[in-house]
Amino acid sequence: MLYHLLYPLSESMPVFNVFRYITFRTALAALTALVLSLVLGPIVIRTLRRLSIGQNIRDVGPESHHAKAGTPTMGGLLILVAVTIPTLLWARLDTPLVWLVVLTTLGFGAIGFADDYLKLRRGRSEGLSAGVKFALTGVVGATFAVVLLSYSFESTLTFPFFKELVIDLGVFYVVLVVLILISSSHAVNLTDGLDGLAIGATVIVASTYAIFTYIAGNRITSDYLQVAYVPDAGEVTVFCGALVGASLGFLWFNCHPASVFMGDVGSLAIGGAIGSVAILAKQEILLFLVGGLFVVVTMSVILQVTSFKLRGKRIFRMAPIHHHFELAGWSEPQIIVRFWIVAILFALLSLSTLKLR
Repeated sequence: MLYHLLYPLSESMPVFNVFRYITFRTALAALTALVLSLVLGPIVIRTLRRLSIGQNIRDVGPESHHAKAGTPTMGGLLILVAVTIPTLLWARLDTPLVWLVVLTTLGFGAIGFADDYLKLRRGRSEGLSAGVKFALTGVVGATFAVVLLSYSFESTLTFPFFKELVIDLGVFYVVLVVLILISSSHAVNLTDGLDGLAIGATVIVASTYAIFTYIAGNRITSDYLQVAYVPDAGEVTVFCGALVGASLGFLWFNCHPASVFMGDVGSLAIGGAIGSVAILAKQEILLFLVGGLFVVVTMSVILQVTSFKLRGKRIFRMAPIHHHFELAGWSEPQIIVRFWIVAILFALLSLSTLKLR
């Protein structure tokens, strides 16, 4: 919005020429989202407490978590507001990709909101059934894919380390997109089990994809680094910046001991946002490395369930894996910070692929 209002004035007032730069608008989007989160955070938390919107704790979880019962949840609404408003303020609104990623994020957030609402209404930790949740996220993912391809988006799949390996999936690209969005949204949802764990990892992943989207949207840089060029993808960098700022602001209130939880409205929305950005940057395969922490957490659940069904034995003391370390005697802050370090390592490895092609 501000780009369209102020950049045309640059002809008479050169100071407004700065609005042409994506890096400038991304930084301001991040700062705006951060300030918005910090200002609205206390208001949101007080409102959630007044409405008695508190977290229900699973009986099968670690006993230490029962003390968290009643902590305000659905704080993901704050994240959605703090991401959407700065994006619309600082991004170019004549870019369809910006609208697509924002609306997709809100779509996943709506599914999470329904899930959280049912949990609160029923007074227990179960909301939407797994089948319904997967179906709804699949519908949003399919809509994203169809709209994307109608935008003349290439249905090709590129691979890290292999610059000349490009596969055109055609209509099967829709299937890939749906799988990515379902997987990413539920992976973040599974990771959101300790104070600040998921939102801290989100800061790292969103920062990494801000770099990838900027490169993908710049023809000169993308050609030099031999990555796929995606017209208008650079504007998605502004969205990534807003996500970084909103996540940092939410982390202020969500760090241990948390004053508010994001709930499914936050975790599903963030997962959908990360998956969408990975697709728009044409770095779909690299998502497994950029979001390596989310992958590890998800795989721990898959391995645990598979092992128990096939062998009748568990691999971990409890899944997801962060609960395993809790039961092993690690303190919650230790697990969170160490997992953040792992997330940073995954991010650095993913960035190194830019030169290893």
